Amino acid sequence: MARSDIVVIGAGVVGLSVAIAAQMRGFNVTVIDREGPAAGASAGNAGAFAFTDILPLASPGILKKAPKWLLDPLGPLSIPPAYALNIAPWMFRFWRACSASRVAHSTSAQTALMDLSKAELEPFLSATDTLSMLRKEGNLQVYESDAEFRTSLPGWEAREEHGIEFQHMDAAEMAGIQPGIAPRFIRGTFTPGWYSIADPKLYTLVLAENFRARGGVVEIAEVKALRPVSDGVEIVLAGDVARLAGKVVLAAGAFSHRIARTLGENIPLETERGYNTTLPSDALDLRTQVTFGGHGFVVTRLTSGIRVGGAVELGGLSLPPNYARSEAMLKKAKSFLPGLKTEGGVQWMGFRPSMPDSLPAIGRAKATANVVYAFGHGHLGLTQSAGTARLVADLLQDQSPAMDLTAFSPSRFG
Repeated sequence: MARSDIVVIGAGVVGLSVAIAAQMRGFNVTVIDREGPAAGASAGNAGAFAFTDILPLASPGILKKAPKWLLDPLGPLSIPPAYALNIAPWMFRFWRACSASRVAHSTSAQTALMDLSKAELEPFLSATDTLSMLRKEGNLQVYESDAEFRTSLPGWEAREEHGIEFQHMDAAEMAGIQPGIAPRFIRGTFTPGWYSIADPKLYTLVLAENFRARGGVVEIAEVKALRPVSDGVEIVLAGDVARLAGKVVLAAGAFSHRIARTLGENIPLETERGYNTTLPSDALDLRTQVTFGGHGFVVTRLTSGIRVGGAVELGGLSLPPNYARSEAMLKKAKSFLPGLKTEGGVQWMGFRPSMPDSLPAIGRAKATANVVYAFGHGHLGLTQSAGTARLVADLLQDQSPAMDLTAFSPSRFG
């Protein structure tokens, strides 16, 4: 039976970053993925290193907005009726995570992971010959009214307490950062510490090539189960093929909880189905990412084009895509950025793995210390990939991790 020191399940940006970090520590590493590198959410995201995005989705503010949003099937937050019963237990945990004390706890933990991820990012990019793909163009969050702006201020105060730099702007100052925003947006906040990657799919594919160049192997196979054995972990693949690993890292994104269940763990992971449309590069003279927070989407510039995407559809893994959501965002983007050319776009839907408290699961499995979990990053997988890689590599070497992982414990929900 074939054996590797380390097997990483998942060839997205988190899995490949972990795999390379493990190689740097001297391990022999194999990556197994059901489709191959960059086949999931790592391909179609907005390409942001959103280090300033420390506030959890679960918050008192979202409870106020949610009823209105949920009434709009194409709005920023939706739950398809066919999935409502399935997601009810997760929604209960989400509701509990919205209390002020839990939000403060999650914000503090998220900030620590963001700080580590930012510190690890550029050394990791340098080591993988991808530093030239990094952009530091910031993010402009825009508001349609003084009331909407005032509602955002507690969040900015929380960021200020955690040392995040930002600048509030009026419409004229916003135009100096990004011309062409519709006059309905009268206020904005610019965060210069918001970075991005030139193209998230290309970046993930380059990581895969870097991994292979270091001697790593990527296998395309579906993992059905994990079984602890005396000298490591048995990995059961589709077709009842088995292989052995000394240790396993489970980083399979939105599919991770299915595999964790074979170890006897029921981790409350759900799927935020994200939608976007990628337009040709000349669709808009975009100089910074623009976030329309009240409408739940962003417009960002990539080497592959101008991407309009976001929103949250809590719809699981099996329902067919509802591309009317992409079309609704694109229609709004045209209204908000009148110069945007909306022809020639390519639509996409992907699965973001989401935990009720917005914190990923990073830590060892209950069943065996030879399995390490690294999933549930929501829309922050790219952002937190380098930091997660550092933490998992520490665990694989049985070292004390670079930060306290108590808040990220996979067993924190019981």
